[in-house]
Amino acid sequence: MARIGVEQSLTDVKEALMEMGHEVIDLKSEADTAHCDCCVITGLDQDVMGMSNTSIAGPVISAEGQDAQAICQMVNDKLS
Repeated sequence: MARIGVEQSLTDVKEALMEMGHEVIDLKSEADTAHCDCCVITGLDQDVMGMSNTSIAGPVISAEGQDAQAICQMVNDKLS
């Protein structure tokens, strides 16, 4: 399965993705995104300064306003 980077506070999302068979890593710094197929962020600090620099070539999914199941579905949709 895919390697998914998930922000530390999204415990329910991490657990759901692991149950689906994905490899899940904690995003503690920008360097953690280097080898991820997809990243899930809280969305709370997304593009705060109007900058859109990214260090990942894959999709970045904002978890803001979504439950774990909806996020898992978005991850699977982006990776298929």
